[in-house]
Amino acid sequence: MADGAGGTIGWYSPDPRAIIPLENFHIPKTLARRVRAGRYRVTTDRAFGDVIGACAEREETWISREIIDAYSGLHGSGFAHSVECWKDRELAGGLYGVALGGAFFGESMFSRSADASKVALVHLVGLLRSGGFTLLDIQFMTPHLARFGAVEIPRSEYLSLLDSGLKIPGKFGDSKEI
Repeated sequence: MADGAGGTIGWYSPDPRAIIPLENFHIPKTLARRVRAGRYRVTTDRAFGDVIGACAEREETWISREIIDAYSGLHGSGFAHSVECWKDRELAGGLYGVALGGAFFGESMFSRSADASKVALVHLVGLLRSGGFTLLDIQFMTPHLARFGAVEIPRSEYLSLLDSGLKIPGKFGDSKEI
């Protein structure tokens, strides 16, 4: 993470660490109805640069130009991925992260329209489950993510889950519309 949009990049390893257990992912009823209604068209890896750019568009951000360039390189190498929600051909929300083995490291999300980032998260979890992933690392707990079943675990437990997840050949999937 960068300390501010132009700041020094630091390495953070929080203890406790927040994860969303894929087997216990909870979708609130109103969001489940919104997902079923198909309000958004959902794609993967179609607009990675736009997603990370939108995630950086905040008054205070840890996503510096250097971070954007680094993650764009990871995307070009097939490691960083995005899930995009579209409404009327406009990018309404999304998220991005990095996939290594069977572990996915969620980095950031944004929403320009009601629940768009939440819909992206629901689709991400579906992709991870179908791709054989075992770990969804979200680094830090937020009230927003707690509603989906996120939990904090001690570093020792996290490192064990990470070790196992990295050994699994997870498959994020090809760029496609979901």
